[in-house]
Amino acid sequence: MKPNKIIEPWKGDKRFTAMAARAAQLKKAGQSVEQIVAAISAEFGPPPSFGRLHDTPRPYRVYGSVGDDIDPAALAQLELALRLPVAVQGALMPDAHHGYALPIGGVFAAHRAVAPAMVGVDIACRMHLTIFDAEPDEFHKQRPALFETLKDVTVFGTGGTRPRPADHAVLDDPRWQLTSQLRGLRDKAAAQLGTSGSGNHFAELVLGETLDDAGETASALPRQRFCGLLTHSGSRAVGYAIANSYSRLAAQETARVAKVPKFYEWLSLDSEAGQEYWQAMHLAGDYAQANHEVIHAAFARRSRLAPLAVIENHHNFAWQVGDLVIHRKGATPAEAGVLGVIPGSMASPSYIVEGQGVAEALNSASHGAGRRGSRHEARASIGLGEVRRALQQADILVEGLSADEAPAAYKDIERVMQLQLDAGLVRPLARMRPIAVVMAGEAGED
Repeated sequence: MKPNKIIEPWKGDKRFTAMAARAAQLKKAGQSVEQIVAAISAEFGPPPSFGRLHDTPRPYRVYGSVGDDIDPAALAQLELALRLPVAVQGALMPDAHHGYALPIGGVFAAHRAVAPAMVGVDIACRMHLTIFDAEPDEFHKQRPALFETLKDVTVFGTGGTRPRPADHAVLDDPRWQLTSQLRGLRDKAAAQLGTSGSGNHFAELVLGETLDDAGETASALPRQRFCGLLTHSGSRAVGYAIANSYSRLAAQETARVAKVPKFYEWLSLDSEAGQEYWQAMHLAGDYAQANHEVIHAAFARRSRLAPLAVIENHHNFAWQVGDLVIHRKGATPAEAGVLGVIPGSMASPSYIVEGQGVAEALNSASHGAGRRGSRHEARASIGLGEVRRALQQADILVEGLSADEAPAAYKDIERVMQLQLDAGLVRPLARMRPIAVVMAGEAGED
């Protein structure tokens, strides 16, 4: 037997080359396989004990009907994640659909471990709502001018940068100096600060009203009828670079202790690499928040509207609760009393909700209506002409139209909300309808 084969249990150890050389030396000296293994164990320590996938998933709850509300492939992804050695508990929200690693709408709790791919490449993608001190009727009357202002205050599209750089305190955060990667990303962060990205990211003007059954908790909102700016985007190129770098590192680190499918690797919170990612993830989260704050401040300044209240939440992130690390990949934090925003599509309502703290759901709710199918399927089955006509009939101004972001590409937000209401995950406080929407769109559309 070749020396490398004899010491295969140590594969992944940084000292493997030295071990192989020593094994070859011992074999040349005439020692048996058993003697070589014993000698390598004595000199380098025993081989690591490899973790294995559990035969069955750890406990989880599904909110919705698999096959009707939820793609079975999304459930299969969650169940695979819940067979990992570090898995503790999971949940699948009613907006869930197939992604990579953890499905969109998947919630995964791990024991002292964070999985970069389960947080996702758009770290801290989030919702941000500003309610303004303005009468809704007057806001709607001024819609054409406000729509032009909205188009001016941010930039959509992959790699987009502002014509004139914005400024925010996050650029002076000392965490940019923690690693060489973060130091290198700081200039990119400055260039993209206040931009919105592509895909399902949007900025929209909304009119809202509190719901009759919201109860006393509706007092958290400043007015019964209100108007505002709602935005959805994340950490841009910064988050993407961090996610990819640490996903590769997680694959290397996990290979030393377990054999798992690609994208299901993790970093221990007790490791230097895990703490590095944790700090970088949180910096990306603060940067994502700063992007929204820049956009909203610019819009308020140019439109001369005074903010009354702000409601915001992450939905691609990981939170530590004791020894648990709760990954919400496309899921909204819904601890008891916590406010959040669950959007629909460019032609359907969004909701302000109050979390109810359901432990079986890992204190989570959906992050939106959820896609009906893939982007490719939407582009193949939905024509832009029909989308444009539907939006005109709904009296919604749109800049950046695309078939894969058409209302028909999304599930029924009312069904998604009802499933969560029935399960007691959230209490809806207000419903908002879009009156003007800006997205990245398709090339040549605008």
